[in-house]
Amino acid sequence: MAGGLPIIILNQNTKRESGRKVQIGNIEAGKTVADIIRTCLGPRSMLKMLMDPMGGIVMTNDGNAILRELNVQHPAAKSMIEVARTQDEETGDGTKSVIILAGEVLSVAELFIHQQMHPTVIIAAYRQALEDILEDLKHKIAVPVDTTNKEEMLKIISSCLGTKFISKWMDLACSIALEATTTVATEENNKKEIDIKRYAKVEKIPGGLIEDSKVLQGVMFNKDITHPKMRRRIENPRILLLDCNLEYKKGESVTNIEIQKEEDFSKILKIEEEFIEKMCKEIIALKPDLVITEKGVSDLAQHYLVKENISVIRRVRKSDNNRIARACGANIANRTDELKEEDIGTGCGLFEIQKIGDEYFTFLTECKNPKACTILLRGASKDILNEVERNLQDAMNVARNIMLDPYLVPGGGATEMALAQALNERAKSITGVHQWPYRAISRALEVIPRTLVQNCGANCIRTLTSLRAKHSQPNNTSWGIDGTTGNLVDMKTFGVWEPISVKQQVYKTAIETAILLLRIDDIVSGVKKQGSGGAAAAPQGAQPAEGAEQ
Repeated sequence: MAGGLPIIILNQNTKRESGRKVQIGNIEAGKTVADIIRTCLGPRSMLKMLMDPMGGIVMTNDGNAILRELNVQHPAAKSMIEVARTQDEETGDGTKSVIILAGEVLSVAELFIHQQMHPTVIIAAYRQALEDILEDLKHKIAVPVDTTNKEEMLKIISSCLGTKFISKWMDLACSIALEATTTVATEENNKKEIDIKRYAKVEKIPGGLIEDSKVLQGVMFNKDITHPKMRRRIENPRILLLDCNLEYKKGESVTNIEIQKEEDFSKILKIEEEFIEKMCKEIIALKPDLVITEKGVSDLAQHYLVKENISVIRRVRKSDNNRIARACGANIANRTDELKEEDIGTGCGLFEIQKIGDEYFTFLTECKNPKACTILLRGASKDILNEVERNLQDAMNVARNIMLDPYLVPGGGATEMALAQALNERAKSITGVHQWPYRAISRALEVIPRTLVQNCGANCIRTLTSLRAKHSQPNNTSWGIDGTTGNLVDMKTFGVWEPISVKQQVYKTAIETAILLLRIDDIVSGVKKQGSGGAAAAPQGAQPAEGAEQ
């Protein structure tokens, strides 16, 4: 017997738990994951130090980065961690809010489960509450924003970075994030596309000061020229991009050649040389200054190209090559015999190779209209650079979200409090047992302002009571918490705003995850087989069946 409920052994290697015990267990797991993240919310947040299995150290307060490193056994806790990943992929921000809110939504359901209320009743009320939240968010709280106004945009990005490690270098980080995002934005058929992951590359070089970080009007990558006599600096270069070998093509399958005379051997070598010479002539015909290829370049090909004063860079990553193509307007060619004048990129203003530390880096900068860029990060150590990169990714995602959906909602827990107030009012018109779980969602929403107050050490009960009083007055939806001091402030004058898409995703993901976990009433887990004999190991604590040999 475990906690009053029997564990039924279906066969020798399967363990089953069911009923309310499972639901309570799932709720506990959700609350535990939320408790890990809780102290990381707000400007006064703490950092977590994590050891990965390889012995490396990660120091961060980024929700997704923390949960990614956790090794969790409970299935419900695993799905909570999956939630943070979804939030990070979808909007890039709000990973901590979503975990804390999901944990709280589960927590308020615990009381109803103890009172024998059926989970489907709770779920129906939660669904209704979610619909009302999204309705109110869009039509009552959201404010449109002008994405062309640079000062407005910087203000919004700074409210995202205020809670991060990089907040010390706020102005620099905001302008880097905004510049990078606007650079990679493209518009086709009235549809905006902003692919930060692929076209805004972050290059981290330890050493120097964080203030030296900048966005390059072009690209850089960690490569050097292949031959010392090639030029290391070219202004307005003609750039040719290839993804083929500039060396003799080996046979696809195993090839045997029988040679009768020794002249035949020199003939074979001559054919190889002629093949490379032909490729180089086709390249030279277009008069490029710089050839960049994803594959190898043979010594003979280098010899021909050096004679024509052409610089060559080889074995560039495919992702880097795509960025160079976007930055300088070149087309990547697959074969040298199909090269055309249109394939040459002329949009780059300066090619130069610089030595930073012990390594050589290629810079293609001063591009006329780059649609890809590189963010060059400098800093004292690798750990600091990794954390700054995570923060910048969040900031760029915020900029992208606003450009795609230009509506804002007040931050600092003001939106949650306004929605809690609206749900409380609506709950009065709901009859029957549904109204209690519906009200519980409004209580759960208050966890965000409450956590902000707790993390900066202010008086929690007093502050929240006065915030509730503020929101009970009409047209007062923008009052929230100043996360640094714990005082009440009007977010309109304080200037903390968040993109609506982040908030919508937080509420959808948190409440839907809670609904998913509440619908589970059975966990059946098979224990792995041990040994090669194929006999299944019985679960821990399982008794042998009656009549079995002892």
